[in-house]
Amino acid sequence: MNTKMTSYQSDFQGSRHYSAGCRFLAALMMFLMAAATGTEAQTISRVGTTAAPFLKIGVGGRALAMGEAVTTVSNDITALYWNPAGLAQLTTSQAGISHYSYIADLTYDFGAVAVPIPEVGTFGLFFSYLNSPDIERTTIQSPNGTGEKVQSGFWAVGVGYARELTDRFSMGANIKFIRESIWHSQADGYALDIGLNYITQFKNIKLGMMISNFGSTMKMDGRDMQIQHDISTGYAGNNENINGHLDADEFPLPLQFKMGLSADLAKDFMDMPDYNWIIAVDAVHPNDNDEYLNLGTEFGLYERFFLRTGYRKLFLKDALGGFSFGGGAKVDVMGFNMAIDYANVDFGRLDHQNKFSFTLSF
Repeated sequence: MNTKMTSYQSDFQGSRHYSAGCRFLAALMMFLMAAATGTEAQTISRVGTTAAPFLKIGVGGRALAMGEAVTTVSNDITALYWNPAGLAQLTTSQAGISHYSYIADLTYDFGAVAVPIPEVGTFGLFFSYLNSPDIERTTIQSPNGTGEKVQSGFWAVGVGYARELTDRFSMGANIKFIRESIWHSQADGYALDIGLNYITQFKNIKLGMMISNFGSTMKMDGRDMQIQHDISTGYAGNNENINGHLDADEFPLPLQFKMGLSADLAKDFMDMPDYNWIIAVDAVHPNDNDEYLNLGTEFGLYERFFLRTGYRKLFLKDALGGFSFGGGAKVDVMGFNMAIDYANVDFGRLDHQNKFSFTLSF
C-alpha cells in the first residue's frame, strides 16, 4: 500500500510540474507574440540598431559545425549559450573553453563551468569576451592620428540554472551582466535567457524554444562625453570653453526568439543504438534582422566520433556565407572525458573561419 501511494505521489508531482511548465510556456509564448506584433508591420530589417552585437557570436565547435541549429540538441556546457534548458541533461560536472580569431583582427573567448546537483538541478557560470586590437586615436585637427592608442573591449558574465521537471520536460535560465567599453566610456546592461526542452512520445522527437538577451537598454557614458563648447560661435569675446556633455542614444539588446525541432534517425527510427544521425532545424526571430532558418545534422559512432554539417541563416537576405562543417571526438585522459570539436564556418566575403572548442567532464 505504501509503495503504491509513493508511486502515486511521484506521478502526481511529475504531472503537476509538467502542467506548471506548460502553463509557463503558454504564457511566455503569448508574451512573445504580443511583443512581436509591433515589429510585423515594419518593412525594414533594423540591422545595426542594437547594442552588444557580440552576444550573437556563437560558441562551441559542435554547434557552429551544425549551422547553429542546436536549440534542442545542445546538451553540454555550451547549452549555457544556446539553450540553458540543455544543462539539465548533464550527469557530471563540465568545463569548456573556446578561443578563436574573429573577423577584422578581433579575437573571441568563451569559458564556462557547470555542476549538476542531484534532486536540485544544474548550476553554471560563464564568461565571454570580444577583444579588439588598439586603435590609433584621430581628431578633426589630427586626422592622421594623435599618437594615442584607444582600447576597447566587450564582455559578458553570467550564471545559469536548469532542471528536469519530468523525464521529458526541462527548463533553464541565465542572468548576465554585459559591458561594452571604448577608451574612457562604457555602456552596461543586464539580460535574461530562458529556455525550454520537451521530448515527445513519438520517436523521442525534441521540441525546444529559447528567448535570449531579454533585458535593459545600453547607453554609452563616461569621461569622453565631457566636452568644452562655444555655444555662440557668431560672437567674439564670449567664453569659448563652456563645459558640456554629449548625450548618447540608448539601444536595445539583440533579442532573439528561437524554436527548434530535432530527431535522432539512427537510434529512434532505424533502431541502430551504436549510431547517431541527428537532424535539426531552428527558426529564429531576431529584433534586429529578418527571420531565418538554421539547419544542421550530425553523424556519430559509438558516442565517440562525429561528423557534422549545417547551413545557417537560410532565407536571410544579404547573409554572409552560411555553409559549415566539422567534426569531433571524445577521449578519456587520466580518468577525465575530453571532447574536442572543430568547425569550419563560411563567412562569404570575409572567408572561412576555423573554430575549435574543448570540453572536460569530471
